[in-house]
Amino acid sequence: MTLLRREIDIAAPREEVYDVLADPACLGAWVTIQEELEEAPEGTLARGDTLRQRMKVAGRRFHLTWKVLQADRPERIVWAGRGPMGTKASATYELSENGSEGTHFSYCNEYALPGGPAGRLAGGAIAKASGREADRTLERLRDLVENRART
Repeated sequence: MTLLRREIDIAAPREEVYDVLADPACLGAWVTIQEELEEAPEGTLARGDTLRQRMKVAGRRFHLTWKVLQADRPERIVWAGRGPMGTKASATYELSENGSEGTHFSYCNEYALPGGPAGRLAGGAIAKASGREADRTLERLRDLVENRART
């Protein structure tokens, strides 16, 4: 399993950050690896909801289907994902106050690549690209939320 963790501070209240995270219509504005949101409920995601995305990482396209396991506004969202060839992933979003009227956002994604040992060898490049994209994604999330807070 590969574990990807990232954190960022956002100058907006947790409720505002959560509302962007839990709105499927916002995903395209901040998730850099999403090419298309193929299926999703309208409005704020709740426990049991599912969505399907077409993604691209390190030049490879694939589909992910996510199920919301936990949606506790404004603190936490937990996802379980399924991808190509039976791959599984989990993602956790945690939001806490950062002491300056803003939000500390913590992102954790755990996934396994298909293909056994060969998949693990190829996975190094994918993991590196995933880390770069996670950094860019969180920066876009911060910019999106902070720009909304200003208007």
